[in-house]
Amino acid sequence: MGVPWRLFGNPALRLIDSERAHSLSIAALKSIGESGTGQTILNSLYKAPEVPIEVFGRLFHHPLGLAAGFDKGAEALLAWSAMGFSWCEYGGVTRYPQDGNPKPRMFRANKHRALVNKMGFNNPGASEIRKRIVERKSADRWPKFPVAANIGRSKKAPNEHAGDDYAATIDLLWEHADLFVLNISSPNTPGLRDLQGHEYLGTILDSCNRIREKKPHHKPFLLKLSPDALDEDIRETISFAERMDIDGIVATNTTIKRPIPLSTQSRKAFSSEGGLSGRPLHSRALEVINIAYEETDGRIPIVGVGGIDSKQSAWDAVISGASLLQLYSALVFNGPTIVSSIVKGLKRRVSESGFSSISEAVGYKHI
Repeated sequence: MGVPWRLFGNPALRLIDSERAHSLSIAALKSIGESGTGQTILNSLYKAPEVPIEVFGRLFHHPLGLAAGFDKGAEALLAWSAMGFSWCEYGGVTRYPQDGNPKPRMFRANKHRALVNKMGFNNPGASEIRKRIVERKSADRWPKFPVAANIGRSKKAPNEHAGDDYAATIDLLWEHADLFVLNISSPNTPGLRDLQGHEYLGTILDSCNRIREKKPHHKPFLLKLSPDALDEDIRETISFAERMDIDGIVATNTTIKRPIPLSTQSRKAFSSEGGLSGRPLHSRALEVINIAYEETDGRIPIVGVGGIDSKQSAWDAVISGASLLQLYSALVFNGPTIVSSIVKGLKRRVSESGFSSISEAVGYKHI
């Protein structure tokens, strides 16, 4: 669907409001990708090769997964594996249901291959999502690959109560995710980025760790970082989080910074509040991946996300220190074939570089 997507799919969706296009995509994937026949068709079109890597004690068929934000309500989970992803992240999920910020709140900048969103954790709440997942599992419609849950702070919960808020959501979803991403860096919830300060962050991690200690099995907690923080602040946050038993780092969230617009459409998108994702974010995301790897000396895994839309950008993230990768915007602008294209490219680069596995390439530039 590479050429058809470029000729028909992407141009058609560009004529529709960005959030409406996103909703239509999820509805289509939920309908097609959740059926056995649909999965077979998608798999025949988009199957990615094996580039196995073990991370967090789990075997991933290859490093590339779907980033949070696309499947907020865990509605199309089976479709993602059929489209070639080796894992996915649903959410952001908050303890309480919330509508998010006023519309319009999602914008494209086509010439930049970038999106701007100010969604604000719009979701039906952790209890409703848990109910959906329980029904999905009872119908044997749970994917056979690792699934992450992105956890955000409820807008009505003040930062002083953020620890209890995050912990309650994790408790509700404990049986329904293999790993949990603590989102303390979205620019779209007032005051959320203040949670990167040690006082708030310590309370959040302590509350979440206490929930985890009561469970029979350990599940990884990952911290999602802001690309807009100063390098030294990023190092201090990582060091502090590692002392608090964080299991991994996600680098990075969206940015409030903007490139110089190249079109009227870009100018309109960039004048909107919210977080920018896509190609312009990649260079900063790479810098944060490098900082995280240097700070941890490779002790904990890093998930690289931000502007990964090609074989080269994915490879650069791996050799900078990312064990796993995610994309979102590239799926919007390139279509579903981008997944297998990137994974094939990674497989080729592993072989050409003389590595026996992709895990040997992780952080190679730091050697």
